[in-house]
Amino acid sequence: MTAVATDTATASTAARRAADGMKIGITLPQFRHEAGSAIEAARRAEDLGLDGVFCFDHLWPMGQPDRPALSMAPLLGALAASTSTISVGTLVARVGLVPDGVLVAALSSLATISSGRMIAGIGTGDRLSRQENEAFGIPFEPGAERRAQLTSVASALRKLGLPVWIGGGRPKTVAVARDLGVAVNLWDGEPFRVAELTAEGMEVTWAGPVGPSEAATVARLQEVAGAGATWAVCAWPESLESLARAAEVARITR
Repeated sequence: MTAVATDTATASTAARRAADGMKIGITLPQFRHEAGSAIEAARRAEDLGLDGVFCFDHLWPMGQPDRPALSMAPLLGALAASTSTISVGTLVARVGLVPDGVLVAALSSLATISSGRMIAGIGTGDRLSRQENEAFGIPFEPGAERRAQLTSVASALRKLGLPVWIGGGRPKTVAVARDLGVAVNLWDGEPFRVAELTAEGMEVTWAGPVGPSEAATVARLQEVAGAGATWAVCAWPESLESLARAAEVARITR
């Protein structure tokens, strides 16, 4: 076995051991004109033993309307067809961009295409995403109405048997997740907040950047796992192999 092959095999084994505790996923390189990079990244993540790949639901990168963005649902369909074991998910699908029933149908269809590997992360969006709605003539409804839509969509998806994550850490959004008995996802949330919600009996998943170095990634994963998160979804890393090695060093246990 060559040195490269040995390193790859070691990283793959390491990631699978880590997955025995908190699961680890990544967001994908989605803000491009081509889909090949995202599809290949998903295949590579699966080969390395990572647990999930996730897509944003943005019409362009946040605050950068001149840049491209691959649409969430068709990209996830391609990912589901190109992989066989890794979870695929939204982080997060935003209510209000399409009618509630259309969103439920899209996510449930993706669950069917992926043979049950779909994770439905959903959220309301916030003031930072208002510009996207308005540029396409889509109303950006008041917070109370968006939370009502969130409740409706999450409830429908839960009844269909999909794992549901409610994105956002604001009290009223957390309350929706608590009332429905689904997970809350904290983007770049502090470990103490993860621990607080876990102590309340909630399932908490974490997502965000993990640091500029492998050592920083190890430290962040250890903090999040120690706080009780069931998932850590890392912002697209510079190296998937480095992330897999960091997962091993972190020795993640719930």
